[in-house]
Order: sequence, then C-alpha cells, then structure tokens
Amino acid sequence: MKNKISIIVGIVIIIIIIGLVIYSTNKDDIKPEEQKYSSSSSEFKNNMDVVLSLEDKINENSIWCGTFNLIWNDLKNDLTKQDIVFNPQPDIVNNLNKGTFTSNNLSENSYYKTYGIPNIELKEKIEKEIKDKFDEMSDILNDFDWENASSESYFLYAMLKKEFEFPKVFTELENGDFGNYTNVKYFGINNTTENEVRQQVEVLYYNNPEDFAVRLLTKEADEVIITKGANGETFGEIYELLKQRDEQYDGNKSFSENDTLKIPNIKIKEKEELNELENKNFQFSNGDEYYIEKALQTIEFEIDKKGGKIKSEAGMMLNKAAIIADEPREFLVDDTFTIFLKEKDKELPYFAARISDISKVQEDVKEKTEQVQYTKITDANLQSDLASTDILVKYNGILYGKSYGIIDYAGDPNEYIGKIDKLIDKEYVPELDGETNTEEILNALVSEANEEIMVLYYNGEFVMFDKIDR
Repeated sequence: MKNKISIIVGIVIIIIIIGLVIYSTNKDDIKPEEQKYSSSSSEFKNNMDVVLSLEDKINENSIWCGTFNLIWNDLKNDLTKQDIVFNPQPDIVNNLNKGTFTSNNLSENSYYKTYGIPNIELKEKIEKEIKDKFDEMSDILNDFDWENASSESYFLYAMLKKEFEFPKVFTELENGDFGNYTNVKYFGINNTTENEVRQQVEVLYYNNPEDFAVRLLTKEADEVIITKGANGETFGEIYELLKQRDEQYDGNKSFSENDTLKIPNIKIKEKEELNELENKNFQFSNGDEYYIEKALQTIEFEIDKKGGKIKSEAGMMLNKAAIIADEPREFLVDDTFTIFLKEKDKELPYFAARISDISKVQEDVKEKTEQVQYTKITDANLQSDLASTDILVKYNGILYGKSYGIIDYAGDPNEYIGKIDKLIDKEYVPELDGETNTEEILNALVSEANEEIMVLYYNGEFVMFDKIDR
C-alpha cells in the first residue's frame, strides 16, 4: 500500500547576503562625522534576522542570501588583496573572509556586480545597467553620499534577481494553522490535484512527520528545497545534514498517488543597515587604512502556487581613514523549518531561510486564543445556602459566590496573593482563574483563599466569598 504524504510546508526563507559583517566601534576609534543623507523605504520591514554567511549562527527566524558575499569577495580579492581584519575580530568577519559562497554558485544572467570610485557617473552607470539587465530600479543607491566622497573612496554594489515558475500550478488549499497562528494561506497537493503536478515534487528523505525534506522542481534551473527536522547552528550545517540524509535515504523518493503537500505562501521584504560593520577600520595590503562608512542590503522573496521570485541588493561605501578604528507519510511543515534555493548542478545554494514565526512572513494570520466554553448561570445548577449564585469569582480552580455573611477581617490591603483581572458577561459562570462576571469585582485583590472561602478587597473593604458547588 502506498504511503501517504501530508506536506505542510512552513517555509523558512533564507534571504540574500547583501550586508557587511556587524561589529561595534571601539571606544578609542575616531568615527567619521554622522551622515545626514540616510533614507529608508517604509515598504521594507525588519521581521527577520539577517545573517551574512552560511557559517553564521542562526535563530528560529533567520535569512541569508549570497549578494553580500559577492561584494565582500570583491573587497577582499580586488581591493584589500588580503583578509579584512578588525580589532577585535568578530566571527562574522572571519566567516565572510572564508569566501565560501562565490559567483560560481550563480549563473551569469542572475546577478550584477561592480565597484569603483563613488561619483554621480558611477551611480548613473549602475542604474542604467541594472535597468538594462533586470528591468529594475535600485532601492539603496539613493541612501549613499555620492557628492562628498573622495577620489580615494570606493563603492561596491551587487544585485541578484531571479524569477521561477513551477511547471504546473499547485492547488490552492484551504487556510490552516501554522504553529500558534490560524488563517494561514497554503498551496500544494491534495486528492484533487492532477498527477502532472506530483511529478514536480521529489522526496529527498522521509523519516517521520517531523523529519523530512522535499525538492520542488521549476521550469528554470532553480530548485526549492524544504526541510523540517534538520537542525543546526548555521545554514551550512543544516544544508550538509540535509545532503547526508538525502544520500543515505533508501526509501521511496517518488511523490506517490496518495501523498499530499501543503506549503504556506511567503512574502518577505527586508532592508537593513549593517551598523556594526560601519566605522571599523582595517588595512589594505599596501598599508592604507579604510573604514566602511555605510553598508546596506535589501532582501525580497515571494513564493506561492505558481512559483516565486527573489531580488536582493548589497551596497558598501568605503572611505580612507586617517585614524585606525576597530506510516502514511506526513510531511508537515507547520512549525520551524528551513528552505534553500540553488541552481541545478551547483554546489551551494544561493538563498536560505529558517522560519519559526509564520507571522513574520505572512500577513493576515491570527494568533490562537484559548477556547473556553461558558455556561449560563440558569443552566449551571449552582448550589449554595451561604452565598449568591449570581455574583461569582473563579480562583485556583474553585468557584466562589459572594457570601451572605458579614466578615470582620483584620487584614492589610497591601498584602495580597492574587488579583481578579478578567471580566465576562454577568449571565455566565466564570471558567478561568482570576475571572468574574461582576464588573464591581474586576481588579479586586485576593487577600486569602482556601477550599471553602475567599476574601477579596475592593471598594475599600474586605468581602467574603464562599465556595459554590456545581
């Protein structure tokens, strides 16, 4: 009997490396005068943690993409002609210096990069060439100072642009859950999907619903790889573990007739200035000292039932420094997971993302709330000879009613053990601790409570409540 695959792909999107390594300026360093030309687009968000290399440590909602690596490689290989060294040296700079990701992992038609002396002519040259190559405009060039840069300054720039289509459109599925969120939009494969659509999904491995990986094929040379359960401290570790499990897996790698796939729509648009890289001086091989005046990256990624697209820019301005500065198978991607994009036959991916909080990459999701079934007082059969069955409070799992008796209580209002801080309709019986159906009691302080009585302080006096039997 064929195994059934339910794939709920909560997509971890690893966005573009456009930035520089982040590190704080040493207090003894001399910083350049604060710039006044910075601007940013309100269309961009900062929901995800952007890492700069496959070797950088990630959290549950991290993204990476290779554009920043492209300009860092040019900085290291063509300009400094040696590793970039800050003092002290952060791990993220060491990771960038490794040069793991290069332009060899991309096709020539998918990226553009250049560098030169920053001036209006260079800016206009970049604008024309990205328009000619990608029919795109830049979201970062206007954020740099092109008028006051010296002839000894440098500007490095890169853009990556890709669009991919699935051979057949996936089925648009009903909205569902992802982690603690509801109303999440999904696409994928169910029992109504045509067989041709199944042929564009390959199973890399499947161990259980919490540990699997799949590959989605596209019309282009791009592959969408999604894994759940492959964990690591870096995207590089996750990708290597994924490849190992793929090689070792001897189960069914075909997406069979009864298998299902469920993937959430993703839309990311990030813009980030890499402040910790800025104003940290380093040396060229000839002894000249420079600092990064400004480093920016943008990351845009979308995926839905038809396909996806990704666009990223990286820009960096360098100035010369006078002073040194430092069963049925269930592929359920409905919780933390990782996604990679790579070109076919290339060694490394050019995009990666890890997602745990779906609200960061999809709008209109709703946070789950506790569902409580309330009973009307008239239907609850409440019984007590000592207290009202209309004025009610719930605390420590016990239902109390306002006592008919009078209390002589010598307590201190400032010494209390709890608070009644939730209000429901007066017609209903409280079900949650700290809940009442009487507005007068809202925010009352709990001075004492046991299995039989409770003492509340409100309206300047202590009031006794007795246990109510249900």
